[in-house]
Amino acid sequence: MSMIAGFLGGACLLAGAIFSLIGAWGLLRMPDFYTRVHAASVLETLGAGFILLGLMLQAGFTLVAAKLLMIGLLIFFASPTASHALARAAMLRGVKPLLVKAGEASSKP
Repeated sequence: MSMIAGFLGGACLLAGAIFSLIGAWGLLRMPDFYTRVHAASVLETLGAGFILLGLMLQAGFTLVAAKLLMIGLLIFFASPTASHALARAAMLRGVKPLLVKAGEASSKP
């Protein structure tokens, strides 16, 4: 493994960890269900993608990298689909989004 691939792999792993932490923070911090689902789905998919890319760079051109690519494709297609299904089910059950007018602060913490 070359030094550049190792450095890029480590950088991708770090970026993936940062995106995953920001997604987890958004899950706790956002005011209503729909924004929580959005924060979790977008940032966790991006974080997992960076982590898998970093692991592929660390593994080199091997069977392990091909398996990681398959896992990445599964996450890339399944995560947004599951998030959409979850938000749609909440909408059909009557969960209302928190609507805040421009310039007003939310009353929720």
